[in-house]
Amino acid sequence: MTEKLTKREQTHQRMLAAAGRSFRSHGYAGIGVDGIAKEAGVTSGAFYAHFGSKDGAFTSAVIGGLDEVIEGVPIFQSTHGNGWVQAFADYYLGKPHRDDQACGCAMTSLTPEVVRSNDDLKLTYEKKMVKIVALMAEGLAGTSEENRIARAWSMLAVLIGGLSITRAMVNVDTAEQISEAVKVVAIKAAGQTQTVV
Repeated sequence: MTEKLTKREQTHQRMLAAAGRSFRSHGYAGIGVDGIAKEAGVTSGAFYAHFGSKDGAFTSAVIGGLDEVIEGVPIFQSTHGNGWVQAFADYYLGKPHRDDQACGCAMTSLTPEVVRSNDDLKLTYEKKMVKIVALMAEGLAGTSEENRIARAWSMLAVLIGGLSITRAMVNVDTAEQISEAVKVVAIKAAGQTQTVV
C-alpha cells in the first residue's frame, strides 16, 4: 500500500520534476531558480526552502533522473525477456524519446552538465551509473561478469552518444539514419544481433 504524501512532499516532488525538466531542456546555465520555481508553480522562496540552492536542485535532479533509469532497466528486462536489449535501444533512439528532451533520459541530457560540476556530484553520478551498468549486465550474455559489465558499458556509451548526436540534427531523415546505425552498433556491443521486424 502506498503512503499518502504530505502537502510538503507533494510540493517537493513537483519542484523536483520541474527542476529535472528544466535542467534537461535548458542545461544548468540556461535556467535560473526563478524559472524553475515558476515551472513548478511555487515561489523562489519555497524553492530555496526545499533545495537550499540551484546546485542542490541540480544534484537532486541528477539523482532522480538516474534513479528513473535504475527503476526502468529491470522493467525492460522483465517485460521483454531476451529481447530487452533491442526493445531498450528502440525506445532510447526512437523519435518520441529523441524529441522529448525535457522528460527524456537524464544520462544523455545531464551528463555533460555533471562533467562541469563538483567532485561530490561526480562521485554520486559514478555510483549511480555503476549500478545502472550492473543491472544491464545481469541481462546480458557473457563468459564472465567482467565481460558482461564491459558489454553493458559499451552499449550504454553508444546509446548515450548516439542520442546526443541525433538530437543535434535539424534534418529528421539524418537523425533517423544515425539512430538506425547507432542502434545496430549498440545491440552488437551488448553481444546480440538486431532482429528485423
